[in-house]
Amino acid sequence: MRILGAAAGGIVCILAASAAVAETIYVSNEKDNSIGVVDGTSLTLVATIAVGQRPRGILLSHDNKYLYVCASDDDRIEVVDLESREVVRTLPSGPDPELFVLHPDGNLLYVANEDDNLVTVVDVEAGVVIGEIPVGVEPEGLGLSPDGKVLVNTSETTNMAHFIDTATHEIFDNVLVDSRPRAAEFTADGRQVWVTSEIGGTVSVIDAESRKIVRTIGFAIPGVPPEAIQPVGVRVTRDGALAFVALGPANRVAVIDGRSFEVTDYLLVGQRVWQLVFNADQTRLYTTNGVSNDISVIDVPALKVIKSVTVGQAPWGVAVAP
Repeated sequence: MRILGAAAGGIVCILAASAAVAETIYVSNEKDNSIGVVDGTSLTLVATIAVGQRPRGILLSHDNKYLYVCASDDDRIEVVDLESREVVRTLPSGPDPELFVLHPDGNLLYVANEDDNLVTVVDVEAGVVIGEIPVGVEPEGLGLSPDGKVLVNTSETTNMAHFIDTATHEIFDNVLVDSRPRAAEFTADGRQVWVTSEIGGTVSVIDAESRKIVRTIGFAIPGVPPEAIQPVGVRVTRDGALAFVALGPANRVAVIDGRSFEVTDYLLVGQRVWQLVFNADQTRLYTTNGVSNDISVIDVPALKVIKSVTVGQAPWGVAVAP
């Protein structure tokens, strides 16, 4: 097993390994109350957008015209027009919105409200809340099946993945996972849900039909104490061949074979890696590193970290527009 990435002085740049990419990366800076805008070709910060207090989860509208922002301490969702780079609307969210997902129809937002144990359903077009789904204590992660019929919410304190019917807003199954589950990610074929457990230090791979755990994946990094290995964000390639897991204060992204569930690499990134996202063609993976105040850029085919980009104070969420 090889560990790739940084020398003592910082992240190694292997720019020749990756061609220029015409895309824009958006990063929420939790302590700056801002969105950093990074040009994908030059990999430099080109703009900063002022938003509400403690922005965390962010995602794009399906037409890539708007960026939705969880302004957690303002208890609302802000809508940023990406042409003007200004907040043009606010949406209700319930208290302390942290993460959310957008339905395939492009109109319904499902928002995790950590402080009141609810998932709030927001009609974006109408700008109103149309439902509240009681879940476990401290809801955090949200994953939506490709067909939009099943929502999975993780509750940090209850240590469960809740399976929710989006037509009825009812929980139809609960799966017990390891301690403090964070993220939930459906595979592109809808057959599996990958759930990270931050304190448990594992990833649970759940069969979406039977809701049985088919594999629990653990991590071991030479020289890193087990308590520092804290899985948070997770992404699986569309073909299911690879999965990437952000390991928090271990400062690594684990690379996992999506078929055998074996860990094949640990990529050394910035400090306290938290969230991650692919670009459109999945040739790059971007990570937010909350303590080193930067993002890492991973060349996916080469499995190499090619650059770090300073973006602001405590980067948290990340989204990419083509």
